[in-house]
Amino acid sequence: MKKKIIFIIGGARSGKSSFAVALANKISKNVSFIATCNPQDREMKERVLNHKKIRPAKWKTIEEYYNLSLALEKITSAKSVIIDCLTLWVSNLMMKKYKEKNIMEEANKIMESAKKINSSVIIVSTEVGSGIVPTNKIAREFRDIMGRVHQTIAKKSDEVYLMTAGIPVKIKNK
Repeated sequence: MKKKIIFIIGGARSGKSSFAVALANKISKNVSFIATCNPQDREMKERVLNHKKIRPAKWKTIEEYYNLSLALEKITSAKSVIIDCLTLWVSNLMMKKYKEKNIMEEANKIMESAKKINSSVIIVSTEVGSGIVPTNKIAREFRDIMGRVHQTIAKKSDEVYLMTAGIPVKIKNK
């Protein structure tokens, strides 16, 4: 299979991560998983454990909360890579006081690195712009930045899937 950049986007609990795992396994059994969640409380730690259960134990897991382009460039042998997920990554950057301009620069670096490496890259993210307009400034800023990041990633990806109720709908195929 020719290497590709695949973007999977959908709502919370839409089946994005399970679909990404299945897709990565289809591409190759040699998979690296880049986890962006830095769990801060018990409930989030449980979510991370549940996510780990759906991944084969032999996969290499890389925990990277900020510099995803560098994490990608360090991957040398995997034929398939999953980044899960961009929404947590942007949240991490915003908590470190990154401005939108810097976040967009980092998103572009991710795509440059994904094109350089000899692996298919599957990028997972949660759609946050389909709901109501948030009432507080930081939530609106997050939603707006995520929308712009998603546009950048989708535009530069070979394939884009929208997950709805566990069903992948291919919305872009280069």
